[in-house]
Amino acid sequence: MNQRDRIREILATYQKHAWQLRRVLLVPETRAEVVTKDELTFEGARIEDANVDALWFSRPSHGKREAWELRLIAETPYALFEMFEADEPEAPREDVRQELEARMSEFTTKKRP
Repeated sequence: MNQRDRIREILATYQKHAWQLRRVLLVPETRAEVVTKDELTFEGARIEDANVDALWFSRPSHGKREAWELRLIAETPYALFEMFEADEPEAPREDVRQELEARMSEFTTKKRP
């Protein structure tokens, strides 16, 4: 399965469970393959250059908190999850998201032969 098909499959699964796509992280090769074909829509989500292919999703959670999940675009499912308080400022949230992106990148680097 190619990355385009994996993205479609992941988007469908997360949408089914009320997750909202927030950001799309793509390596340059995947971005060239996926974004220029106009076959995928990313629901207005921000597309960012990255060293890993992954999707950021969020949804409201209990206790007025917000759940964020970073899902690797790969054959084997892998995701990192974080919960934010409703009144938590954006700057610390972004710091946590960047840490999770670094962990995701580290995970994929360790998996490579």
